[in-house]
Amino acid sequence: MNRSNETKIFEIQASAIPEHLSGFRLDHAACELYAEYSRTVLKKCIDGNTLRLNGAAAKPSTKVKSGDKIELEVPHEIYDDQKMLPQKVDFDLIAENQDFIVVNKPSGIVVHPGAGNPDRTLLNGIINEFPELQHLPRGGLIHRIDKNTSGLLLVARNSQSYAFLSKILQKRAISRIYLTVVNGIMVSGGSVEANIRRDNIVRTRMKVSDSGRYAKTNFRILKKYRAHTLLEVQLETGRTHQIRVHMASIGHPILGDTTYGARPHMPKNPTASLREVVSTFSRQALHAKRLEFIFPEKGKKWSFVSPLPSDLNALIDALDIDAEKLNS
Repeated sequence: MNRSNETKIFEIQASAIPEHLSGFRLDHAACELYAEYSRTVLKKCIDGNTLRLNGAAAKPSTKVKSGDKIELEVPHEIYDDQKMLPQKVDFDLIAENQDFIVVNKPSGIVVHPGAGNPDRTLLNGIINEFPELQHLPRGGLIHRIDKNTSGLLLVARNSQSYAFLSKILQKRAISRIYLTVVNGIMVSGGSVEANIRRDNIVRTRMKVSDSGRYAKTNFRILKKYRAHTLLEVQLETGRTHQIRVHMASIGHPILGDTTYGARPHMPKNPTASLREVVSTFSRQALHAKRLEFIFPEKGKKWSFVSPLPSDLNALIDALDIDAEKLNS
């Protein structure tokens, strides 16, 4: 890619107002639809007429209705004054070239600054190592994972690669593969296709709802245990908490995910090691293990794999040992 001709608009996104946001103010609806952007950035877009309602400029207080169309353009200059504090934060650099980097995020680190997490995030650490990302939206982050999910994240290094990677993500052309352990013994692999939106009562939670945004999760069984199942999961869409919400919705919440109803779940007469590991597992057992995509330069296919973190390795080892009881 030619890096000398920086684009002025990073990306254009279009969304329809869902039923559950009908009657909201434009600025409030925009915050719900474009949660990856700060309120400050969205306000500047509304004031600068780069966030439009039904093709026209609108005031932040304008009430929206179901079916209205919002178009958001994110100009380069909006990010020039959104400085982020460079800080030393631990993460592994998996790959680096002139257009993107791939990082491996440990569990327990928030990806991006926000309410309640103003700094010490993964992005503060990335900008500490790559200062040029300061001027890209979201520091070049193409997607996110939850604080207590570990694994791979893709980060663009210039505005052209950011625009391209964001576009192919929206077109579902970036393959994101996760590994997870869920409660219960699943019968077969399959898909969960259910819309997701934010919970009106508990705002930190998401829920399945017909009035939410379309979401689809594919999964296949890697191994069945006596009271758990090891899955490989592939996202077709990327909604907040998508895998966690979808697995809980079919009665198989992710082990350790107390936010979505998972409680310590044991087989009959578990081994001591399994009882200890499951009862003390302090996060959702979810790891973003593989990323694959085709980048324009020579049409090369890139594939990156993250090794399992120690806590998930210990969990799977304990499950394996417990399962061997059946054969002993």
